Amino acid sequence: MSLGRGFYRLLGSLVCAIAFFAGVGNASAELIDSEDLGDGVQRLTYRIGPIEVTSGQNRIVYKMVTAEERPPVDGYITAFRPNLVNPDGTIPKSSSIMFHHGVWINLSRRDATSGGMSERFIGTGEEKTEVVFPPGFGYFHKGTDVWLLNHMIHNLTPAEHTLYITYQIDFVPLTSPKAEGMRGVRPIWMDVMNPNPYPVFDTYKGSGGKDGKIVWPYEAKEDPYKDGIKRNLWTVDRDGVLVWSVGHVHTGGLATDLYLNRDGAKYAGPKCPKPRILRKKLKKNAPRSLRSARSKAAVKYRKCLARMPDVKGDRVHLFKSNAHYYEPAGPVSWDMAMRNTRKDWLVQLKAGDTLEVTTTYETKRASWYENMGIAISYMADGTGGKDPYRTRMDYTGPINHRHYSENNDHGGKLPVVGPDPTGLENGPFASDPFVISGYSYGQGDYRLPGAAGRPPVVEKGDTFTFSLSDGDVGNKIWHSLTSCAAPCNKSTGIAYPIADGDFRFDSGQMGVGGAPTVNRTTWTTPANLPVGTHTFFCRIHPLMRGAIRVVPKGSG
Repeated sequence: MSLGRGFYRLLGSLVCAIAFFAGVGNASAELIDSEDLGDGVQRLTYRIGPIEVTSGQNRIVYKMVTAEERPPVDGYITAFRPNLVNPDGTIPKSSSIMFHHGVWINLSRRDATSGGMSERFIGTGEEKTEVVFPPGFGYFHKGTDVWLLNHMIHNLTPAEHTLYITYQIDFVPLTSPKAEGMRGVRPIWMDVMNPNPYPVFDTYKGSGGKDGKIVWPYEAKEDPYKDGIKRNLWTVDRDGVLVWSVGHVHTGGLATDLYLNRDGAKYAGPKCPKPRILRKKLKKNAPRSLRSARSKAAVKYRKCLARMPDVKGDRVHLFKSNAHYYEPAGPVSWDMAMRNTRKDWLVQLKAGDTLEVTTTYETKRASWYENMGIAISYMADGTGGKDPYRTRMDYTGPINHRHYSENNDHGGKLPVVGPDPTGLENGPFASDPFVISGYSYGQGDYRLPGAAGRPPVVEKGDTFTFSLSDGDVGNKIWHSLTSCAAPCNKSTGIAYPIADGDFRFDSGQMGVGGAPTVNRTTWTTPANLPVGTHTFFCRIHPLMRGAIRVVPKGSG
């Protein structure tokens, strides 16, 4: 999930945002379902659309949320469940269409962590995270609030689609008996690149620690905060209680971690000295009574250790939002769900505290591009909660949602999309730029017949240049060349191919018009490509595969 340049350019103030709306058409919207949950509490399902998704679409779009698609009265939102559906209500396969992100923005309020911009109060990504607050808490919505939806629908195929965005809200009207005594929460949007026009970063195969993981930003090869702004930190502006949190990562992501730093604070939890009976190894002939006493002491000692907060100096760990991968191949697809906090996770915050977020990605199997590391938390003002330096808070939380059947198309099997290019004869020596058009890389594309599908050749030290066609630029169809391990020709799915090439290269999303593109339409391969056949795919449209070949100097 992300906020593109347009958000930061257009929503710096409410006045600028309203000016923007003059040029943005409203989506048609409707309340498609309403259920009474008792005591006046309502379960409301709204639908935005139809949204006409163009061929290969992968761009950020803003739409006003009309009065008809949000509660018309004051009250508390206690749950929010988003989705992307076909006109008949079915859910498209993730290997064809993905709800890359949806961010609901309240233009009537200011965001706590992004320098006074409009408030991001709900966020979801490909994993389709659901927000369900603990009993007694909810996001307070005024019937007059103005909402904007920032969404990005990723069409991985050339086909056009008509889709709808739906979202189900559990709503407690202020007139409901359930509203009495409820506490309102505000979003605390923690991001390792916050605030940033397009908050993404790359992690590379083989980087990070020997464990095959990288903890970002602290294990990044270069300092990502060269401007001196520690974007993963936020100073708490008032006393309050953190009540719920969940992380967001992209494919390859393993977790986000949330920490609290409090000047002068120190560990105040249980003391767990190791009992004397556990310090020495028992003899083989030790009496049964001694063995029993030792076993009881061990259980008591382990229980004490399990209650200890994880404190290092004045820094305490609050929560690890692990990515739970349903994907059989492991952390290489969107077939996953994040873990959110438990219902009793109520963390005491004090004005002046510093919240900190990090994110962890695997780096043994592949490189991962345009990553995110976000922890969306919610805070109620006032007193209460548990002192995290005294009471452990970072217990493992529940998995946010079940496995979704739309993620079952994993790929990486037969039939292959083309022959193994490493066994093909040389194609022509490269001269003019290769034009990417019609979801084909041109010479060397797997799906081209005969000689056209053979890898084009350069001598070592020379380069290849690729360029988007005028048609693709005009239709905003963006492409990448991303190295993958040869032969890289198995079936397309959400888990295949991946950026696991032995020699790493990536063009970025070639295109113009701001995020997520790199604002150029040509790309030249590195001059240090080693001798051999190099295979690649398009991260935006993984059905596209291609190969190039480098031969020794003087072979031409």
